[in-house]
Amino acid sequence: MLTLIHTADWHLGQSFHGQERHAEHRAFLAWLLDTLAERQADALLVAGDIFDVVNPSLRAQELLYDFIVSAHERLPHLDIVLIAGNHDSGNRIELPAPLMRRLRTHALGRVSWLDDGRLDAERLLVPLTDAAGETRAWCLALPFLRPAEVTGAALAGGDDAPNDYVAGIGRVHRQLVEAALARREPGQALVAMSHAHLHGAAVSEASERPIVIGGEESISAALFPPAIAYVALGHLHRAQQVGEARIRYSGSPLPLDFSEVAYPHQVVEVTLDGESLVEATAIPVPRPVAMHRIGPAPLETVLAEVATLEDDPEQPRDQWPWLEVRVELDAPIPDLRARVDAALAGKALRLLRLERRLPRVDGDHGQARVDLETLGPRKLFERTWEGRWGEPPDDEVLADFDRLRQEVLDADDSDTREAPR
Repeated sequence: MLTLIHTADWHLGQSFHGQERHAEHRAFLAWLLDTLAERQADALLVAGDIFDVVNPSLRAQELLYDFIVSAHERLPHLDIVLIAGNHDSGNRIELPAPLMRRLRTHALGRVSWLDDGRLDAERLLVPLTDAAGETRAWCLALPFLRPAEVTGAALAGGDDAPNDYVAGIGRVHRQLVEAALARREPGQALVAMSHAHLHGAAVSEASERPIVIGGEESISAALFPPAIAYVALGHLHRAQQVGEARIRYSGSPLPLDFSEVAYPHQVVEVTLDGESLVEATAIPVPRPVAMHRIGPAPLETVLAEVATLEDDPEQPRDQWPWLEVRVELDAPIPDLRARVDAALAGKALRLLRLERRLPRVDGDHGQARVDLETLGPRKLFERTWEGRWGEPPDDEVLADFDRLRQEVLDADDSDTREAPR
């Protein structure tokens, strides 16, 4: 028997609406280390997007390397396999690879090719051992494939179009699977790890960066034949299986956007027996910092819901819940932010985003050509206001506009006036 923990999309160093999340990531990694020990895991698979950006901060890198050292100290026989995702720099992921191998950690950031045009598959095959040191499985560790790595006539291993990205991805998968089948011995399982978008998988509302700009980027699950006992996927933040129980996205361990608040955030415990998958079980990740999403709703409804939010002023500030407020507006509310801030006064909550949902206006306003010089600022403001709100501005709004415009004119006149000599 062999026990694996599959996780992905840590996004260490993420800036969340301008706020750092080191405390949350540190709490997750501490929980993960405890989970590995409790489950007596033989291997940890991290399927890409380890960091949030290609040039992560020193603090983000410290989180990763401190975790690897701690894991090796606590679980000396644990195998760790990391692959680069589309947010990562493959070269950066591989840079400390010689040192990490001494800690039983294998970091794969890119693919390479032999002189005859074949994939250098051997470097992507990682043995997974049990507590006795016996190889029980092979991990096909396939980092995110960038177009430059898998396209071009020089890499064509068949009849595929030389610049077809999806065909290049298929070629890499086929050659790697062939090499793994030739390498394994009877009784050893094959476990594939990939950072990709599979056909039919559900994406997040807002937080996942397209893997390839403008092109067809999703690939077929048929690239993972039945001989592969388990497929550990990264890239999509929603935990899910794709077609079969053996093909899974673990999902991100933390919500990376307010749109992901309701997702189940988890890691997956995978049990193998011989060449076969026995079970894949989701382990929920505790949320170290709560995240609230209110609305969209009218302002009074939003303010009432804000009043019901639980908070603990005794908590350290970096554990205060994150908050997004979405307000539906029928008319402009100039002091909207002030009213929301007043409702939050004294509460241990961190408002990160205030979204104004404007009404849809029927008709086609402002489509005709206009002469801006003839129209003038005040008329232009009136037309813009009516186009946005569906009715002309009232006298009070126009008075405010006139006053603000005069202040701007006075300021410009003051700046350009010559100083007395």
